[in-house]
Amino acid sequence: MNFKKHRLAMTALGILIVIYIVSIFCGFFSPMDPQAYSQRRTYQPPQRIRFFDEEGFNLRPFVYGYQGSRDMETLRRVYKVDKSQKYPIQFFTHGYQYKLLGLFETDIHLFGTEDGYIHLLGTDSMGRDVLSRILYGGRISTSIGFIGVIISFVLGITIGGIAGLYGGIIDNIIQRIIELIRSIPKIPLWMGLSAALPSTWSPLKVYAGIVAILALIAWTGLARIVRSKFLSLKNEDFVVLARLSGASESRIIIKHMVPAFLSHIIASLTLNIPQMIISETSLSFLGIGLRPPVVSWGVLLQSAQSINTVALAPWLLFPGVAVIITVLAFNFVGDGLRDAADLYGGR
Repeated sequence: MNFKKHRLAMTALGILIVIYIVSIFCGFFSPMDPQAYSQRRTYQPPQRIRFFDEEGFNLRPFVYGYQGSRDMETLRRVYKVDKSQKYPIQFFTHGYQYKLLGLFETDIHLFGTEDGYIHLLGTDSMGRDVLSRILYGGRISTSIGFIGVIISFVLGITIGGIAGLYGGIIDNIIQRIIELIRSIPKIPLWMGLSAALPSTWSPLKVYAGIVAILALIAWTGLARIVRSKFLSLKNEDFVVLARLSGASESRIIIKHMVPAFLSHIIASLTLNIPQMIISETSLSFLGIGLRPPVVSWGVLLQSAQSINTVALAPWLLFPGVAVIITVLAFNFVGDGLRDAADLYGGR
């Protein structure tokens, strides 16, 4: 089955491309500064994009502001639409300063307002824009999945290849290590390894530590796949012929054995990336992963731990929607790659 004929997988691939583009250029797509806060706009509901006002149709979309007040019975801040505050949406407008790709200083944004504010997905407990924080959080969460899978790919290929190629006592030792790692419940293992990270580390070091933790746990599944493939391929004619011709073991592995089941590896890695994203989200949600001021989807979901908060501000669950869409898209792409490679002889 051709991957391009798998409509669901192609649609999911398009969604992933959009997610990664938006995550990479999150500063350009974010209408508000993700760290800017306002105590007068805490838990403000999402603003609707409108084309009609009291005078009729407007070609340029706009949003209305909110008038906030304090409910003296519940002491909760309540908002109502203030039609006197009309903010036209401008495209390719100037806003807060950011570094494009971390290199170029600019203040150009895809959309925003010249006056006032725009919170299409509402604000959090400190009045920060939820949409902008989701976009910035996507840069961290999606990159952790991608980088973590690359590290686990190298470890899985190397360790699994050694076990399958040499066998014997080396294979037995590696298999016992894999079984030990896989037998430990994930959450206690995550908690133990995360607790080993010094609390004085900078956000960059914590990020690197979380990536390393996830990669050191995730390589075991790929290593078993590579081992089983190596065991079945090492006695094949093309491998024996390469060995008799004087090719080194590293060349036999890289040039002959790995390409023979590369499609299987690609499909497996595609299915492992969402597991990495969910793992990071879970760690940060539990408070043992990334921590503020770092912004990731898991960190954003920490504010949704309280049922009272969710009941009063359900838009704080939007980071979870981003996780669900990304994970489903990766799973659909992985299924499409698996079917296209016909890994299970289903053609």
